[in-house]
Amino acid sequence: MFAAGNLVVYPAQGVGQIERIDSQQIGGAACELYIVRIRSNNIILMVPVSNADHVGLRPLVPAATAARIRNSLLTETERTIHTGQNWNRRFREYSERLKNPDLSVVAEVLRELLLISRNKELSFGERRLLEQAMSLVTGELAEVLHVDEQALRDELLACYAPPPAPEAEAC
Repeated sequence: MFAAGNLVVYPAQGVGQIERIDSQQIGGAACELYIVRIRSNNIILMVPVSNADHVGLRPLVPAATAARIRNSLLTETERTIHTGQNWNRRFREYSERLKNPDLSVVAEVLRELLLISRNKELSFGERRLLEQAMSLVTGELAEVLHVDEQALRDELLACYAPPPAPEAEAC
């Protein structure tokens, strides 16, 4: 059980803080709710305490796990990604994986989209997914590792930047 003031992660929304625990009457039954404010967009979520595990509400990853995920993202930048499926199918698959409460699954979506974007332009939907994955991963890693989120974003984007085009030979 969480307490007011705890930092938590809600899948597909990111890091939030439990502002309070309320009791409300819902459908004639008393229900305890976590009132969670998502840090990235200031959205307020009401999560039933009895259903928190089922929806994936969880504490932030431990520092060792966060460091491992960050290191993996920064060093494993040369993987080969098979993009045989069309962007629509990839979009649906990635959308589902972004809802996973496991940060390493979300980080893998981020890595794959960054690798794909290195070689080709992403569709509008894929760019949105890339931004969502980036926000979810960097938001949690920055909080756990006590680093600047924008600096972490910039570091990741630099690692996955496409190689410079070869210079044309002078005639």
